[in-house]
Amino acid sequence: MTVLVFLDPAHPAGRLADAASPTILATDQGVTRGDGVFESMLAVNGAPRKEQAHLGRLAASAHIMDLQIPTEGVWRAAITTALAAYVKDAGDEGQAVVKLVATRGPEGANVPTAWVQVAAISPALAQQRAQGIEVILLDRGYDSDVAARAPWLLLGAKTLSYAVNMAALRHAHNLGADDVIFTSGDALVLEGATSSVLLAHVSDDSGVPVKRLITPNLDTGILPGTTQGALFAAAKEAGWELGYGPVTPADLLDADAVWLISSLRLLAPVNTIDGQGIGVPEVRTQLTEELSMLLAQTL
Repeated sequence: MTVLVFLDPAHPAGRLADAASPTILATDQGVTRGDGVFESMLAVNGAPRKEQAHLGRLAASAHIMDLQIPTEGVWRAAITTALAAYVKDAGDEGQAVVKLVATRGPEGANVPTAWVQVAAISPALAQQRAQGIEVILLDRGYDSDVAARAPWLLLGAKTLSYAVNMAALRHAHNLGADDVIFTSGDALVLEGATSSVLLAHVSDDSGVPVKRLITPNLDTGILPGTTQGALFAAAKEAGWELGYGPVTPADLLDADAVWLISSLRLLAPVNTIDGQGIGVPEVRTQLTEELSMLLAQTL
């Protein structure tokens, strides 16, 4: 089932709407142009995870797009209303997807449209966490410094314009892969279609294992990962060394483990990239279990 709650000044806690009935005007610019922003977060037992991080990134995306959206307090009230309705109607307090959406609103109205959507999480995500994924590299078509040169491309904002990301996933599926890792025109690793990229190296320092976790630089125009940030904080406390790119495809292939990480899928180990195996399966499994436990503590 799906629960919809619209953010409405006349309803401080949000206005419940029938998800099976028409609710968005055909002239809404989120529909006609993909002109809007969104966030997807995990909820467990009726409670949202990393709510502040997602609200902060939603506000940052809206700022990049010069889009006025409701305040954090209004979003929080609507999230509470939506989750309460979902738990009541679904009769299941397990995991759910909470999606926050804000568009520029109908043409000429100068009033944004905003809502919270709650639905069941896909079982396929848990399967990818358990079994790992096969990934291909795809050229995103621009250099890593384009974000600074062309801010109108809205890189680093989580916008509704996800057609390219979905096309990349369809391309991967047609080739028998599960997901993609985008690279820049100057051969740097960027991000997944809906995820951040992590890699790990384990070395020996006089009998003491040194574990290092690395993710690409944010100045390449990639989306700041809320789950990656939470895991980095937990890993640092546990004694891991942390690093930020630049990361090359060769770095991925040389790593002891690579993951795609996101709020819904969490930590999905990459088994192969372009058909080449990553690391040693036993080491990859061990590192995945360790980091998954650390990530669980943050949730």
